[in-house]
Amino acid sequence: MKKSMISTIIVAVMALGLVSNQVMAAKPQARCKVCHTFKEGGKHKIGPNLFAIVGRPAGSTDFKRYSKALKKGGWTWNEDNLQEWLCDTRKAIKKLSGDDHAKSKMPPQKICGEKAETIISFLETLK
Repeated sequence: MKKSMISTIIVAVMALGLVSNQVMAAKPQARCKVCHTFKEGGKHKIGPNLFAIVGRPAGSTDFKRYSKALKKGGWTWNEDNLQEWLCDTRKAIKKLSGDDHAKSKMPPQKICGEKAETIISFLETLK
């Protein structure tokens, strides 16, 4: 083989490795999997299935155990709203619902910044 072809193959393999590492890093944390599923048509667990959540109105699945504030919804799960939700669920439910007394059944996660972005990037792939 020519040196240029070998170099091209090496660069391609390295690039595939980097993509693979990025995808692996974007998998949901183990604690998310305890309450949620991520597959199309997957059953709900303690929390709703999160397949195709990005762009979906809050509280819009057939999940039966949404809090009152989530049942009413009124917002869409976009990157900003998910970022707030993951970082501080208790503050986010009040802000997003416009109700200072609103509550969520989801325990606070305190996943902020880069860690939240990683989870949101994973959720965006679920379509």
